[in-house]
Amino acid sequence: MPRCRSEPGALAAIAGPTLCTLIVGRFGFGGAEARQAGGFYRTPIGEIKGVGYYRGMTEVNCRIEGCAGRITINRPGALNALTWPMCKEIRSALSFWADDMRVALVIIDAVGERAFCAGGDIVKMYHTGTAGDVSYGRAFWADQYRMDTELAKFPKPIVSFLQGFTMGGGVGMGCHVSHRVVCETSRISMPECKIGLIPDVGGSLLLARAPGRLGEFLALTARRMGPEDARYCGFADYCIPAVEWPSLQQTLAKHGDCRVLEEAASTLDPQSTLAGLRPMVDTVFASGNLAGISRALRADGSPDALEALEIMETHAPLAMACALELIARARIHDDIQSAVQNEYRFSARSMEQGDFLEGIRATLIDKDSRPRWKHSSMQAVSPDEVATMLSPLGEGELSFCS
Repeated sequence: MPRCRSEPGALAAIAGPTLCTLIVGRFGFGGAEARQAGGFYRTPIGEIKGVGYYRGMTEVNCRIEGCAGRITINRPGALNALTWPMCKEIRSALSFWADDMRVALVIIDAVGERAFCAGGDIVKMYHTGTAGDVSYGRAFWADQYRMDTELAKFPKPIVSFLQGFTMGGGVGMGCHVSHRVVCETSRISMPECKIGLIPDVGGSLLLARAPGRLGEFLALTARRMGPEDARYCGFADYCIPAVEWPSLQQTLAKHGDCRVLEEAASTLDPQSTLAGLRPMVDTVFASGNLAGISRALRADGSPDALEALEIMETHAPLAMACALELIARARIHDDIQSAVQNEYRFSARSMEQGDFLEGIRATLIDKDSRPRWKHSSMQAVSPDEVATMLSPLGEGELSFCS
């Protein structure tokens, strides 16, 4: 693993789409001046001082500290939900760092203890979509999916620190990278079917890689995974107590060597709950067909099966049926780019032909928890409807050159 040293004392402009400044907070500024400039930031545990590659955004701080590219999400009041400008800012930073010899690895973390990232900021999608403008949502999703792909394919190690809630867009940002750290508070999930969307941001690929049929189970029930379940299902690599994160991040930034994660890793909970559910899940979800799964859960009759059925009966039938097909496709084509391209076909159609706007209305706008889905039951979705939602978009297909 390459090692490098920081170069303190410099204040250098870096050419790019917007002016970037290398701020050495530790040496060039102090106190409030450094905080305003970006040389200081607050992690879930405490305040860190260091070199900042700061691009002027308050919602995401992208900078160089030591020999690490640092990305810190800073929307704790919104559970660090991703906005479209944040996605573009992260993509721009990654494009600089891929060939920057000073950067040995990238660290992604977030401000606050409640969440690493609880998803995408979808309220604006609702307001633009209900006004008849679906272009905003499509453009946001396209850049977000490109960001997720670039994170997955980044040529250097990326270490993500996933405290609290990591859901939806947070999974795309934090769970495709090479080194994924969870702690005692981590709760990871893909809850999109609750709002009429499918597990996107490359989530279909992660779910396809989960043991047995747990991917289908997680997608359709939106079940949250604790740290050991996340490791068991392939969404995380290391369990490390949160109190150790600040010093661990400093060590990573100083030496650029990810082997320190192995040394710090522990087992917070030796038993994965989902491992114990495998016999039931693998049997009941084996058909890969929504109506068949519904019948099998009812026939099983166990408390776990009936609980899953009860939850699924509140989710969008069309989204669940398409989620099953997306996971099946991802098992055949084990590739992040293929996965997000398939997911985008659904997302691009979800406002006009799906249940996305209704799901957002019921969950975040009116908050009545009474969505009126297009299909009255899981048995009502036809294979032709699934095929239509996931068919190629022609000139509207997701591209990876933007």
